[in-house]
Amino acid sequence: MHKSFLSIVFTLAALCFPGFVHAQAPWQKNIQIAGKTLDGQAFDLAKQKGKVVLVMFWATDCAVCRDKMRELRENAKGWQGQPFTLVLISADRRMSDVDSYNAIINKSVPLKERLTQLWSFDPSYQDNLGTTEVMKNRTATTLPLTFVIDKKGEVVKRYQGRIPADVWDDIAELL
Repeated sequence: MHKSFLSIVFTLAALCFPGFVHAQAPWQKNIQIAGKTLDGQAFDLAKQKGKVVLVMFWATDCAVCRDKMRELRENAKGWQGQPFTLVLISADRRMSDVDSYNAIINKSVPLKERLTQLWSFDPSYQDNLGTTEVMKNRTATTLPLTFVIDKKGEVVKRYQGRIPADVWDDIAELL
């Protein structure tokens, strides 16, 4: 009886508060992401095999996402020289929003500390996650959407909503 009660509580919490269940089982074993970065370079997630990769879908109108950027940059900087990469995928509906945000970043963040970034609505962008439809219809609780990918290219963690601090411990273990 006690076990089934807890099961119901956790199920209801997961349905009512998507960020409540932080780390979920692999959503899809091998994800594919490819396209042009905001600085015009070709990007293909498959070429990152051998590295631990954190992929975060975000948007400029997501306060949680913007607040996380400094921490993301600092951790990426701390792991320079390690087999780790961090990729941001903007879910902003208008490129002008991305450009406005990046204008601020370009003035305040040194070039070597800027993160790889793609725009999910760029014609060159493609993934096998179905995120284009999700991002078109996103709500305040959709973002950030984050995946941790191991050196074999397999998703080992998925977070929707706030990224817990222990994600960095998980990544360190994978390195």
